[in-house]
Amino acid sequence: MFKNAKEILEFVKKEGVQAVDLRFMDFPGIWQHFTIPTHELDASVFEDGLGFDGSSIRGWKAINESDMLVKPVAETAFVDPFFVHKTLVLVCNICDPITGEDYTRDPRNIARKAEAYLASTGIGDTAFFGPEAEFFIFDDVRFDQDQHSAFYFIDSSEGDWNSGRKENIDASGLSHNDGSKIRYKEGYFPVPPADSQQDMRSEMMLLLEQIGVQIERQHHEVATAGQAEIDMRYASLVAMGDMMLKFKYVIKNVAKKYGKTVTFMPKPLFKDNGSGMHVHMSIWKKGQPLFAGDGYAGLSEMALYAIGGLLKHAPALLAICNPTTNSYKRLVPGFEAPVNLAYSSRNRSASIRIPMYSNNPKTKRIEFRCPDPSCNPYLAMSAMLMAAIDGIQNKIHPGAPLDRDIYDMSPEELSTVPHTPGSLREALEALRADHQFLLKGDVFTQDVIDTWISYKMDNDVNAMALRPHPWEFKLYYDV
Repeated sequence: MFKNAKEILEFVKKEGVQAVDLRFMDFPGIWQHFTIPTHELDASVFEDGLGFDGSSIRGWKAINESDMLVKPVAETAFVDPFFVHKTLVLVCNICDPITGEDYTRDPRNIARKAEAYLASTGIGDTAFFGPEAEFFIFDDVRFDQDQHSAFYFIDSSEGDWNSGRKENIDASGLSHNDGSKIRYKEGYFPVPPADSQQDMRSEMMLLLEQIGVQIERQHHEVATAGQAEIDMRYASLVAMGDMMLKFKYVIKNVAKKYGKTVTFMPKPLFKDNGSGMHVHMSIWKKGQPLFAGDGYAGLSEMALYAIGGLLKHAPALLAICNPTTNSYKRLVPGFEAPVNLAYSSRNRSASIRIPMYSNNPKTKRIEFRCPDPSCNPYLAMSAMLMAAIDGIQNKIHPGAPLDRDIYDMSPEELSTVPHTPGSLREALEALRADHQFLLKGDVFTQDVIDTWISYKMDNDVNAMALRPHPWEFKLYYDV
């Protein structure tokens, strides 16, 4: 929509914009912001940036090195659809005020460096990504934990557990539960009234399009209780990282408007499907797709090598692509999760699938099925690209595809197929042992890797390990 600072300033004046919201991402992956009146925005802000205290931003430097600059990126601008006062949003890069250099722990900077590194290799000039981020829309969520108690409670009018609930009580005291609850694992594509969230998802879809995020489709997902998916059209790495943040922002705020709450947590419900983020990926050069060929499933040799890189580095990748302890409640063998580190044209239990919907070379891509939407999209897609590049550079062949039904395989046969890590701790240890491929081109620095591992160990792994789980009381209280 906008090309430069001049166009932004003209728009602000012409359209009566009252405020400018400056947004950036913290290290783990949550959007942050602060707002300025329009008179504080001039051309120099785009060049010189605005200072702020970064010491309280998660995963960033300590208080003695806290001063940072935000530099707005004109091409990212959109008018916020939720604020009362007309506000223009600008996504920002983060810079060091002393050196003027881009901040190495800024996730968007890492994604920019990954794109630049791809071009520098000569392999291609553009990597396209198309994430399919699933999420849940709940009516109510409550949770708490202290030294002597712990609980969580989730509710949804769609939830199968509410098929016997008295609800919509009228003046005479009669219940009007219409019985149109979605049974466990039967939420894929039913029409209303079972799908009670059609209008809400359509509003999410249309608002996303309004702010420049092109949508391909929206639908109910497999799980009961309001699991949903809205698919974005593919885009280049940094652009898709920006769009993922707009995506989460719009979805959460539309849900709030309806009195609902959204979570991108991978596994909020027991005994039903979790939320994944299958990521479609391809590399192009001079407008031509490089993953199409005459090999297996219509792939090029380059695409097979890219798969080889992803599979080789998958345990380390999951520390970034599946970065929560809850992620590994979804990635459990035997429950249709993509835990097998193999590839296939149709087998959805394989961690990499080659979609076969079209023979058009421009649609040829690979789909990495392990990631989930709790990840930092800039970091996850950058890491995926670096693994694929490493596979291409080192001609890492992925071996034979896994085209058999895993449920027809014997335990001995299945034991020969590598699996994803069983916990975040295992994934982080894999990243500690295997991250040289991420350091190429200074895309991920050693400081970034070390900080990521220590942050996740302290704030996720160890924090969870210290706390008793309610189910442990069921199992062990009478020992």
